Amino acid sequence: MLINEEIREKEVRVIDVDGTQLGIMPTKQALALAVEKGLDLVDIAPQATPNVCRIMDFGKYRYEQAKREKEARKNQKVVEIKEVRMSMNIDTHDFETKVSQAVKFLRGGDKVKVSVRFRGREMAHTDLGKALLDRFRDACLEVGVVDKPAKMEGRSMAMFISPKPVK
Repeated sequence: MLINEEIREKEVRVIDVDGTQLGIMPTKQALALAVEKGLDLVDIAPQATPNVCRIMDFGKYRYEQAKREKEARKNQKVVEIKEVRMSMNIDTHDFETKVSQAVKFLRGGDKVKVSVRFRGREMAHTDLGKALLDRFRDACLEVGVVDKPAKMEGRSMAMFISPKPVK
């Protein structure tokens, strides 16, 4: 946005502080009018012909705009990806602990990456790892939805679960 002396146009359409149109006038006259009121002349529509300028307190405008942006950032939720790792031969209680941890993450609004790592000869039995991830998915079904199904990534198989949308 151009303000005061930065405006290089010969003529501009001027809008007053209260929103009333003052019409088309030379830029110098509009600037003198703004200075007389102790305010700034701000080019709000440079693409229009002639440019539309408004008489306003530019410092106050920038302050309020920054305040609105800060408020918008405050209301934003940053979704994190939490990871739950398991080995293929996990015991029942350990599995339940991992499921409860994932459910806690999902209820907190975070995405969960569930991965099973294969070591040595376990690579020959990736179908067992897929079955384990399917069991995990079924256990998390009431709080989460599968984002990306189970897929091999090197020596591990990973699946992404995101929280169910709130109704």
